[in-house]
Amino acid sequence: MKTSAYFYMILLVCLTACREHTKPTTQVNKPNIIIFYADDMGFGDLAIQNPQSKIPTPHLDQLAKEGLLMTEAHSSSGVCTPSRYALLSGRYHWRDFNDIVHAMGESVFKENQVTLPNILNTNGYHTAAIGKWHLGWNWEAIRNKAVTEKEKAKHGKKDVEIWPAHAYDWGKSIPNGPLSIGFDSYFGDGTINFPPYTWIENDKVTEVPTRTLQHPKEDFALEGNWELRPGPAVEDWDFYKILPTVTTKAVTFIKNQEQAKDPFFLYMAFPSPHAPIIPNEAFRGKSNAGPYGDFVYQTDDAVGQILEALKAINADDNTIVIFTSDNGSERYAYDRIKNYDHDSSHPFRGVKRDVYEGGHHVPFIVKWPNHIKAGTKSTQLFSQIDLLNTLASITKSDLPKGFQHDSFNFSDVWLTNTDEPVRETIVHNTWTSKYAIRKGDWLYINNKDGYHTRIPKWFKEGQRFTTAKDTVQLFNLKEDIGQNTNLASQFPEKVKELAAALRNEQKKETFEN
Repeated sequence: MKTSAYFYMILLVCLTACREHTKPTTQVNKPNIIIFYADDMGFGDLAIQNPQSKIPTPHLDQLAKEGLLMTEAHSSSGVCTPSRYALLSGRYHWRDFNDIVHAMGESVFKENQVTLPNILNTNGYHTAAIGKWHLGWNWEAIRNKAVTEKEKAKHGKKDVEIWPAHAYDWGKSIPNGPLSIGFDSYFGDGTINFPPYTWIENDKVTEVPTRTLQHPKEDFALEGNWELRPGPAVEDWDFYKILPTVTTKAVTFIKNQEQAKDPFFLYMAFPSPHAPIIPNEAFRGKSNAGPYGDFVYQTDDAVGQILEALKAINADDNTIVIFTSDNGSERYAYDRIKNYDHDSSHPFRGVKRDVYEGGHHVPFIVKWPNHIKAGTKSTQLFSQIDLLNTLASITKSDLPKGFQHDSFNFSDVWLTNTDEPVRETIVHNTWTSKYAIRKGDWLYINNKDGYHTRIPKWFKEGQRFTTAKDTVQLFNLKEDIGQNTNLASQFPEKVKELAAALRNEQKKETFEN
């Protein structure tokens, strides 16, 4: 009996051990996600991809060394709002609109629209947005209709009329902001150069605006113009505190996740290096590219602070970190070429707003330790709208049944660095008048030029580009990344092919609410 009992005990132990052995040795957790979204930072500003850069970017360079540098990444638009909409919705902006949200403007999102934060939130993620929004709120919902008289103000040289601060009931919740598209929380100033000039936490202001801010009379932007729109402001609003404050908020958010059971998604949208170009005193003179270079350097430092907080809570290994920019550098980039020998668009033609590469060909770095091979590069054609599908795939998040979108899944590229092409084409656009389409090495523009931003006379007189003669443009970017030579007249069949591809893409409707 004793022998038999011992036999069954040994058998039970063996069977239990076998069952335990078949289980996964570790529980695979959903990765946290951070998207760092710079504002108006050019491809040529990052030292790791432009050896001629006059700006030190040590934290971003290190991020690229520890992850994947995608050298063919593009924002959907050459301006702020459309690119942000496209990134968060997984949809080309031009299917719905082209313009930015202007001061105190409405939300660009449809009701119940599928968005990246909604998808992740449904999958158990704690979702947070910090920093720049610029996608609109329903300000009319909090406007006091008893106030019927607008206030006169100046916007540059223009005379405008705006609702004064007392025309709004600031104690009310502001609908149709970040919380309406899937974010659990928001903190920021909305947009650095747009009213209202106050902090917004979730869907309410933290301090009531009491006056109209027009243009600082006793202070100047350190480079370029203030670019401020007049509107409601709190007393003593300090623009120089915006970047440090949102950075501190992001660091605090990360530290608060140390004991959290759920994974988090942080959309960290920097207000920099967008105008007003106002680096804090501690960062001035840290680059050789003037105040703008110092502002980029401060943005790099902010990234470093947030990543250090991530390491402090031991979450670095299980966090996908993405860095990119909403479009190319502002028009002041031309003067930096002359004044500092620094080209924010290097090696491309054009700047912010332009359909040329300098308007939308942006930095893109992604890191995920033990999943994405460190120190790798990809030349795959990639759009920020592809983030939705890619992150949904990696996190095993469900997309609504029948949901169609412009977003492609790049998870295999990230995780295996495969050369197998994912995207065949990509459409570039800012305003309604000009479109471009990229297919392989070829790029077609349906206009005689790809500019929207005015070129300074001094640059135009000495620039390397020949005056356009054809009504459209064709470039081979493999041989001519600077878009110097228009080949439209030499390759008419290629023009027809790409023009047809553009029309076909424009006719598609890939999203239905």
